[in-house]
Parts: sequence; C-alpha cells; structure tokens
Amino acid sequence: MEDKNFIELTASIVSAYVGNNPVPATQLPDLIASVHGAVRKLDAPTIVSAAAPKEPAVNPKKSVHPDFIICLEDGLKFKSLKRHLMTDHGLTPDAYRAKWGLPADYPMVAPNYSAARSQLAKASGLGRHPKAPVRPIRSRSHSRVSVN
Repeated sequence: MEDKNFIELTASIVSAYVGNNPVPATQLPDLIASVHGAVRKLDAPTIVSAAAPKEPAVNPKKSVHPDFIICLEDGLKFKSLKRHLMTDHGLTPDAYRAKWGLPADYPMVAPNYSAARSQLAKASGLGRHPKAPVRPIRSRSHSRVSVN
C-alpha cells in the first residue's frame, strides 16, 4: 500500500476518534503515531507458523468405554460427544473423525447409553409399522337416494 493511503487512513481514523472523544491537544501527536503504526502493521505480511499436530488427550483405542466416551480434544468424559464437539470445538462428527484419523464407524455415543436408549425406544413402540387402519363398511341404505 502506498504511503499516501496510510496517511489518509490514519487521518480519517483519528478525525473520527477525536470527533467523538475528548482528546487533549498534547496527546494528539501520540494518538496519530499510534494509529499510523497500527495501520502500517495491517499491511505487513504475516508469518504463519506451521503448528505441530496436536496430540490427542488419550489414546483413541482407549477412548471408548461402556458407559462413556472420552473426547480426544480435551479428555472430558461424555455419554454423547456430538453436541460437545460442535459447541466447544466447532467440529462435526465427520470432521472430528477426520482430524484424529478415526474410522467411519467410530461411535459418538457410549455403547451402554446407546443400548439403553434403543431399548427404551423399542419398549415405547418406536420403529414398528402401525397396523393398517380398518375402513368402515358403508351401508347401502345411505348410498342410494330414492326419488319419487
């Protein structure tokens, strides 16, 4: 970016700030220098360091237990991981599996919890096809209208 653009940006930012905030005249040069330095930093190329791959909190093979699953991100125990992954880490189950190199069938719910929920659903009748509704038989006397 050209030096002229930096000066224009600095001037517009400082004038907007001074227009809305009381600034003593003695502090004005420091404010201008501070804003100008900040604007220049925005144009500087940023160096992105390649972050080393993060180690899982526990061994993935030891993360699934009958009553809970341990999150590889932070080591916390959960019955169901899906909501925790999205709210705390911004990950979908597929992204989580991909990040840690887990198989597609890696569970997101503890086995005992899943079995208990399945049993509860079956006991309440979920998953069964409803019986076919019985159609009422129409009487013939109502279907014919006699005209005299």
